[in-house]
Amino acid sequence: MSLGVRWTLHGDGKTPAPGAVVRPDERLSWPRTFGLGAQHVVAMFGASFVAPVLMGLDPNLAIMMSGVATAIFLLATKGRVPSYLGCSLSFVGVAATIRASGGDSATVTGAVLVVGAALFLVGLAVQRFGARIIHAAMPPVVTGAVVMLIGFNLAPVTASTYWPQDQWTALLVMLFTGLAVVCLRGFLSRIAIFLGLVFGYLLSWVLDLVFGKIHSPAGGAEAVDHWRLDLSAVGQADWIGLPSFHAPAFEWSAILVALPVVIALVAENAGHVKAVGEMTGDPLDDKLGTAIAADGAASVLSTAVGGPPNTTYSENIGVMAATRVYSTAAYWAAACFALLFGLCPKFGAVVAAIPGGVLGGITVILYGMIGLLGAQIWLNGRVDLRNPLNLVPAAAGIIIGVGGVSLKITDNFELGGIALGTLVVITGYHVLRAFAPAHLKTQEPLLDAGTSAYDEGAGTVDGAEPGAKPGDSGKPGDGTKPGDGGKPGRSERA
Repeated sequence: MSLGVRWTLHGDGKTPAPGAVVRPDERLSWPRTFGLGAQHVVAMFGASFVAPVLMGLDPNLAIMMSGVATAIFLLATKGRVPSYLGCSLSFVGVAATIRASGGDSATVTGAVLVVGAALFLVGLAVQRFGARIIHAAMPPVVTGAVVMLIGFNLAPVTASTYWPQDQWTALLVMLFTGLAVVCLRGFLSRIAIFLGLVFGYLLSWVLDLVFGKIHSPAGGAEAVDHWRLDLSAVGQADWIGLPSFHAPAFEWSAILVALPVVIALVAENAGHVKAVGEMTGDPLDDKLGTAIAADGAASVLSTAVGGPPNTTYSENIGVMAATRVYSTAAYWAAACFALLFGLCPKFGAVVAAIPGGVLGGITVILYGMIGLLGAQIWLNGRVDLRNPLNLVPAAAGIIIGVGGVSLKITDNFELGGIALGTLVVITGYHVLRAFAPAHLKTQEPLLDAGTSAYDEGAGTVDGAEPGAKPGDSGKPGDGTKPGDGGKPGRSERA
């Protein structure tokens, strides 16, 4: 049985002919393939090392496990879905909420491991019953509201933790990053967050040289004198070594906070698979369940050793769109590079030294983009917010999620924020729909535009011959992941 690890040489292996496409089962010469792999690693760096820093996890381990996750994904999909799996920004708000409640890194990774397991089960269900089950449970009004409240729930983290550490650096980084996102073109626009981090890093170094230490909070409530950029740990770190591993811990309160992110991950994966299928011309309806399950399995493995969860990255879709090279050999090369980076503790120390003010400027844009991508899902799905059936559950859930409203169940257990907001959106929508008059339930389509093409082949079981042509509703990236600014292929984008 083929595992998708054999490739035929495309042409002469050098430069493809004008308009030619290098398909997933083809490759260029190995030097060029490894060069493309390095480009894919650079593309995913922006979010993949920011996310673990924001979650309080080891960036070295995150990068290394992203390579492992990518290998698992490529093997599971038998090389038909060229994709890179990097650290998911969807869990940043979850990690902040868990830590604010007294949880540590083990509690965070334990909660996220359960989410990965749930995602794996969703993938198996999609393989068995088709994508219609996703559409029935999570129409665009629900998916958009959950993504929105996850993003906007992060606002207090920026306002109270990062921005106060160095407000002027944060302001300049925000302005630079905004200009980079809007004004740059092509590949550079897809690594705008990464460029903003580099700019902030250098700016903090220059400000330290010119003005000396700053008096502000530095990871705590007390204002102290400190360097903006502290590189002391970099000099002490080894060049070669294993990252820091830890076992997960499981607490029901943390798990309930994290579980709603499953909705965002399903939407991300579905949109990603649809986008890749349209780009390669290979209908991938039959691989949707496998892709979701592989993402879940890779996240379980990563979090089991103390790493962050992973998800498909459309920054890498941008690289494929620019180069028209869809070879999975390049992704295998990228996975190898990620493994090597993960074994360099000095690299992790450089990442961990990112100044708080720089993160303040980045997260102002990044968290807002995550939230507003929920609105983009509404637009793509043509959700009518004049309809009270849509408006009421979405409005209530978003205010609960953003405002941190809580519901005390017992003396030791309460629901609040993301978990309670998501519960209100999902249950509120379906309960109200059950009792609503017929004229309020006639809005079409109820399917997410990012995944509606799969409905034609909803009965297709994973592994069977594709039974439907890609739909023409929506465009690549409709179900994308929080943070990519609405660029083709993803919603999470950094």
